[in-house]
Amino acid sequence: MLNLLAIFSQFNWVSAIDILLVSLVFYALLRFFARTQAVLLLRGLLIVFLVVALAGSVSELTAFNWLVRTTSLAILVALPVIFQPELRRALERVGRTRMFFGRQRRDTAHSKIISELIAAVTRMSKLHYGAIIVLEDSVILDPYIETGVPIHATINRELLITIFYPGTPLHDGAVILRGEEIVAAACVLPLTQRPLPDTSLGTRHRAAIGVTEDTDALTVVVSEETGAISAARNGRLARRLDEKRLRFILERFYEARRDLFEAEETI
Repeated sequence: MLNLLAIFSQFNWVSAIDILLVSLVFYALLRFFARTQAVLLLRGLLIVFLVVALAGSVSELTAFNWLVRTTSLAILVALPVIFQPELRRALERVGRTRMFFGRQRRDTAHSKIISELIAAVTRMSKLHYGAIIVLEDSVILDPYIETGVPIHATINRELLITIFYPGTPLHDGAVILRGEEIVAAACVLPLTQRPLPDTSLGTRHRAAIGVTEDTDALTVVVSEETGAISAARNGRLARRLDEKRLRFILERFYEARRDLFEAEETI
């Protein structure tokens, strides 16, 4: 306790700047990993680091301080190995960032995407084409994209309907959308392990819910058996959607994404 009081007694403006710089580094790290699934692990590591640093400031803990000093280098070497996939994806995201992207252009693009999605989904519903479409939000879906077949095409109704046509090799899997692009098809998604109240919900609906439990994506599902349209987000499933309700859900999703991009561009 006396040591802590002595430390606080020496606090000055240089110390304030020092603390501010360290805080900015931590903030930058969290922002850098914000769109990856490693953000929770990173937050936990930062908390552990702060606790260890505070405990190490007590000079009487000789053995503990020795342990911290001897393991720090090994931890620093191990971190890039542990976060290698996330580092690569985060750097790719930085390279894809479009600064000063006009709001009007985004609104127009989102309106077109919504129209194309609704047209494709309602058509597939009438034809009873089973479909699952995942819309990427802030968490990058590269782990799931890598399980599928690259498409990299502009979103349009004809292509979506063709992908999910029962006779095509790509129909049995998920399509993942990123921005204005169909990134991949035939993607494998995790299945929710929660019991579902309706036993008629099959693997497609379980996958739609599963991916939204691990990420903040929005998933639109068309039932092959009934043609019913559903949407899943945050582990919850909204069923039997008509065109009006589906449009409302998509508009809310893209409205939130617009706010996210505007916040990023102001930082």
